[in-house]
Amino acid sequence: MIVARTVAALRDVLRERRVGSIGLVPTMGALHEGHLSLVRAARGESDTVVMSIFVNPTQFNEASDLAAYPRTEERDLELAAAGGVDVVFAPDAAEIYPAGFATTVSVTGVVAESLEGAERGRGHFDGVATVVSKLLLAALPDSAYFGAKDAQQVAVVRRMVADLGIPVRIVVCPTSRDDDGLARSSRNARLSPGDRARALAIPRALAEVTDAVASGVCDPRALRARAESVLAHAEIQPEYVAFVDPGTFEPVASVADATLVAIAARVGDVRLIDNTVLTPGHTVPARGGA
Repeated sequence: MIVARTVAALRDVLRERRVGSIGLVPTMGALHEGHLSLVRAARGESDTVVMSIFVNPTQFNEASDLAAYPRTEERDLELAAAGGVDVVFAPDAAEIYPAGFATTVSVTGVVAESLEGAERGRGHFDGVATVVSKLLLAALPDSAYFGAKDAQQVAVVRRMVADLGIPVRIVVCPTSRDDDGLARSSRNARLSPGDRARALAIPRALAEVTDAVASGVCDPRALRARAESVLAHAEIQPEYVAFVDPGTFEPVASVADATLVAIAARVGDVRLIDNTVLTPGHTVPARGGA
């Protein structure tokens, strides 16, 4: 496995590999099984798999969250090599944002300004769009792989790629979950055992909503009340429980077609997000532990 620290080095490595297909897995490190599932998806479709490892400072709205974000590069490189990654792009901040950097890629509208955009601030998705565009331009992959847990991020990236005409296929892989149902996240390592148990209420709330839709409930207000009841039992006050169009993130008045239900909540001092797509008549729930 090759480790490239600069865009120039990455392009040199990939130049001779462009006779085949290139798949990019963007990450902020602290790798877990969720990241490795993206690598496997890329490995199954690509001749060369590139993983980026970069903790992007511009998408953090809280300095404490950025400072607390785990950085485990030595272990990450071992996991990447074992998982079948061919090239790791691990730049420092000065490589991505050199002196004089003055450009921001900004997606506007509900897709970027609601939910995570509202809770974390306008700069969050500006930071995401800017760094993803830079990674795509650095690697020029045929495909880029993202997890469904970050559904709004994926929607923003899709919008950006379409609007800018970036020639890349965005591949969305299913949310990776631990055996107890909790969506995998690098932040999960910061949960205390007690908070980890409480956090299972989030996938249970999604499962409750899924079951309700399967039984014919389609009013988002009634569905939200059910989810909030499950969360309240675990003493979790959500930042939002939202029912939106999966592509535009416009709120829906009724769960009549495919609808994304998204939850964000703090458990202890850790902020968690999760979601599932509700399709009336055909919905697979996210199951939490007992």
